[in-house]
Amino acid sequence: MGMNVGTPSTSAEPEVMLDINTTPLIDVMLVLLIMLIVTIPIQLHSVELNLPQGNPPPQVVEPEVVRINIEANGDILWNAEPVAGGAALEARLAAAAAQAVQPELHVRPDRAVAYETVAAVMAAIQRNHLTKIGLVGAEQFL
Repeated sequence: MGMNVGTPSTSAEPEVMLDINTTPLIDVMLVLLIMLIVTIPIQLHSVELNLPQGNPPPQVVEPEVVRINIEANGDILWNAEPVAGGAALEARLAAAAAQAVQPELHVRPDRAVAYETVAAVMAAIQRNHLTKIGLVGAEQFL
């Protein structure tokens, strides 16, 4: 705020203040600065995706499809055949990863299955470096 300090005038009228009141200008500047600080991080968040460039070549051979169903009680089925446990699943995934052409994995979790079971299967797939993965049946969760 501006303040005029000096000798009191002898006239009845107050003296004219010649200083500019900069308080509203500083307030506007601070509001704009806060808006800039708040909105810049929102614009910089990004998710990096490895997208293919150009047109893919036509497929000569249809890929093998492996259907991994996760039942509501936590049982895992490999092409409708029960898997004994985590070690057996790891062995099958390692065998699939060793193939010359990796099979497509279609993972279909049941709506009532625990999330940790699905996460464990997805982690096992990732540990074995399988890249052709699809989650099938997501419409049941809508």
